[in-house]
This record gives sequence, C-alpha cells and structure tokens, in this order.
Amino acid sequence: MRAVRIARAARAGVRRAWSWTAATVTGLGLAIVGVVVVGAVFGYLLGWMELVVAAFTGLALLLLGTLFLLGRNSYDVGLSLDRDRVVVGESARATLSVRNPSRFRLPPVKSEVPVGSGLAEFYLGGIRRQGQVSRVFAVPTARRGVVRVGPVRTVRADPIGLLRREYVWTSYLELFVHPATVAIPSTSTGLIRDLEGNPTRDLTDSDVSFHALREYAPGDDRRHIHWKSTARTGSLMVRQFEETRRSHLVIALSRSSADYHSEEEFELAVSVAGSIGIRAIRDARDVSVLASAETPEFARRAATTPLRLSSLSRTRLLDDLARVEHSARAMGLVALARGGAESVSGASVAIVVCGSEVTSAQLRTASAAFPAGVEVLAVVCNPGIVPSLRRVGELSVLTVGYLTDVQKALARAAS
Repeated sequence: MRAVRIARAARAGVRRAWSWTAATVTGLGLAIVGVVVVGAVFGYLLGWMELVVAAFTGLALLLLGTLFLLGRNSYDVGLSLDRDRVVVGESARATLSVRNPSRFRLPPVKSEVPVGSGLAEFYLGGIRRQGQVSRVFAVPTARRGVVRVGPVRTVRADPIGLLRREYVWTSYLELFVHPATVAIPSTSTGLIRDLEGNPTRDLTDSDVSFHALREYAPGDDRRHIHWKSTARTGSLMVRQFEETRRSHLVIALSRSSADYHSEEEFELAVSVAGSIGIRAIRDARDVSVLASAETPEFARRAATTPLRLSSLSRTRLLDDLARVEHSARAMGLVALARGGAESVSGASVAIVVCGSEVTSAQLRTASAAFPAGVEVLAVVCNPGIVPSLRRVGELSVLTVGYLTDVQKALARAAS
C-alpha cells in the first residue's frame, strides 16, 4: 500500500510539474532547455567544450529568467462594457482599470484582454500606491454574434521571452451584437388580428364579434338573451356571433448552409426573421420563432425537432438570434417545416425564411407540411434582387433583396 501511495504521489507531482512547465516555459524557452540537455550530454561524452559552454549559458539564462517570475503583485482589476447589447455596426467600448491597493509603487506590467478571436494588449507603466490607471478600447461589432471580452490577465515574463507567467483577475463579459432590423407595419401579410381579429364565416353562440339576433332555442345560454328585442317582438331573442380566431404566428428560419448562396443571404434572413418577430411581439400576438436544429456529427439519426428561440421579449429574441449560425448539418427548409408543424399546435400563419438556393419544389413541399387552414408565406432572401411577390400553388413567395424591402413588401402582401 505504501508503494502505491508513493507511486500516486509521484504521478501527481509529475503532472503538476508538467502543467507548470507547459504554462510557464515558452517555445523559445523549450528550445533553450533542449540546448541545455543536448549540450551537456553530448558535450561531456564527446569532449566538445563548445557544447558544454552553450549548455551552461542556456542554463544561466533560464535561472535568470525565473527571477522575473518570483513574487506576486497585488492588483484590483476591473473590466466593464459601456453597453452589453448593440446592433451590428454600432460602436461598443470596454474599459480596463487596474488599481494598486498596496502601500508601495508597483512595477510596470503587461495586461492582456481576449476580445472575441483577437487579443488586446496593454503595457501599463508603474502604478503609484493607491493609484489607478485605465484603458478604453473598442470592441469589434462589424459582425452579428456574441463577442466574449476577457478575462483580464497580467503577464510576467523575462526580457528574452523564455519564461512567462499569467495571472487571471476577472471573468469574461459577453457583448451581444444583434442583427439589424427594420420596423414592420402592424398589418403583416396573413396575420389575423388578435382577439378582435378577422371574424370567420363560422357562427357561434359565444364570442366577441356580434353578428345578428335569432329566436331562442332550447339549450341556448340565457346570458345571451337580448331583452330589448325580446320585449319588442314578444319572443325570446338571443345574440349570435361570428367566430373569431386567435392568431398564432410561426416564424421558421432555415439554418442549413445548403439553402443559402452566401453569408450575406443568411444575415439578411436572420434580420428578416428578427424584424417580423419583433413586430409580432409588439402586437402582443402569440408567436413561435423556430430555427433549424443541427444534427450531431456522429448521430445515427437526423434531428427532427427544430430549435425554439425565445419570444418572451424583443431583447430575448434578438439575443437568441445573435447566437444563430448556419451549418451544413442543420436541417433544411422542408425538414424544418415538418418539425415546426409537429411541434407547434394551433398555428394560423407560418412564415418560413430561407435563401435563394431553395427551389420552388422545396417551397411547395415545405408549405404542404403545415396543416390545412394555415396560411404559409415564404420569404426568400436574395441580396440585391428586385422584390417580388408570386404564387406557387397555395403558397405565397416573397423575394426580398434588402431589409428595407420587407416593409413595403409585407404591406403589399397584406392588401
């Protein structure tokens, strides 16, 4: 048992040593370590004093480099964003602040802040006691997405660059870069007004859209008796209503790379879906925003249930859309429509958003996936094209070339 404990302790020590070496010794430092080992071994075996001198020189450099890593300075480090949500293209700034809480002046320090896939580097001079320095830097917002800023780390290294030691001081922050959107008229194509909405031709005895009066029949609800008409005609008269339907809008965004010709097409599609979704949320409509699910790389079966994006508020929807990316393994438009029809019940209007690579046959198949009585509108995004509206069987196909086309196009489609 003692031998087992010793072996485990030895393995743990080796792992810690290797972890420290990997985190501390740079590529150049590893090369110097190699020179030390090779020079010492072959220098003494072969009697080459030059190799021995090179080995001792490298060892001296490594020992001197460790002196720069000894000790640890104390800092109060802060990282903040001037805002945590912006629209693509808007400016966003982050502020790095480093304070010296000690009673002594701190030496200069190098600070690094990862920003997305990049790195912001700052060389901070010596900080007097109780002093503070700040640096403001821009966060890139040219592309929709979620930009991770941080964590802040300070770096101590020797002048040659053989050894390096990092200290992490903060956690990371997230900047949501929302897609561009445009204001959509509240009367969008195929949308049935909520509550007071468009009455159907189906008559009912209980609703909010009054139609006419008729004579009382056994079983009628006495609460609907119209007493003034009853007194005038001498027989019981009850109110009759036209049935109104509560609209449930489904917005389905294809994430399949095969449905889009370019990155620009997909970005336009995300903006279109966001614009329509925001309008529906502002109109207090029941809305479900779906996106293609992605099949895992080694899954045996393709994904069949689409992703459901948050529609609780405008901000929540845009946050989810900021994370959306197209993928070659995401379900195509037809599979998305089938999954949406199965996962959302009671839909009255379905708007599917896709790119120009989707064929008319695929659009018809996607439309047929929804139950009868559901009005389906396909919005095909093709940057630069003249907007148009056409019919493909029972399906309305709206082609837009710019985001601003959506306003006029949907208003025209509703007329």
